[in-house]
Amino acid sequence: MGPERIICLTEEPTEMFYLLGEEKRIVGISVYTERPPKAKEEKTKVSAFISGNLKKITALEPDLVIGFSDIQSQLAKDLIERGLNVLIFNQRSIREILSNMQMLGNLVGQVEKTNSLIEEWTSQINLWKQVNTSKSYKPKVFFQEWDEPMITGIQWVSEAIELAGGIDCFSHLKEKKLAKDRIITAEDVATANPDVYVGSWCGKAMDWDWVRNKPEWQSTNFLKSNRIFELDPSIILQPGPALFLEGIPKLKEIFSSL
Repeated sequence: MGPERIICLTEEPTEMFYLLGEEKRIVGISVYTERPPKAKEEKTKVSAFISGNLKKITALEPDLVIGFSDIQSQLAKDLIERGLNVLIFNQRSIREILSNMQMLGNLVGQVEKTNSLIEEWTSQINLWKQVNTSKSYKPKVFFQEWDEPMITGIQWVSEAIELAGGIDCFSHLKEKKLAKDRIITAEDVATANPDVYVGSWCGKAMDWDWVRNKPEWQSTNFLKSNRIFELDPSIILQPGPALFLEGIPKLKEIFSSL
């Protein structure tokens, strides 16, 4: 039932199919896939994020290619022009992530298993919300997604910060779907004066010295208290299972330690 040969251009469908026991359907993955670890050992790597090996992809004869976001629009167009079936998700919120994971499960005929996972994650979300109602202290958090230009977190990251018991300093930007609309300045951060800095620079390691030596930030609460943290992009910038399994729990661990 459903497509038998699937290529995943991003990590989240790969992880979801493994969770459902449907990894046999996957014939190609992104080189950036880290979750689950065995995927990069077992599966053929066919793409980066905005580019792909079109010859290798077509040679694998996929029934379906699954990707994510407007950033992959050109790659999707190239594949469609080669006669392939392409499904691009564009989830931005936690609600949309859950909905898309449901669709992936339904796509491969794993309705019951998917429902069970969605119910588990939804129950956890409701529990986190309940716990937060009794918290007297919620740290102000600056989440940095990229360095130059300086970009703050996408909507699901902002929502994850709130679920973990923090307050996103730039929550007013969270519904801006495009990264270019979430560009801020070092002065904006200084004015917000966050208690905590969380960096997860998509695709590269955070530069700790860059953060610590930023002239505009020398009087901020997070620098004075050395509350600077880095998260692996695969657990917080992946709009899929990793967010619930590790991303939000890791944020909760950070905020609880303050």
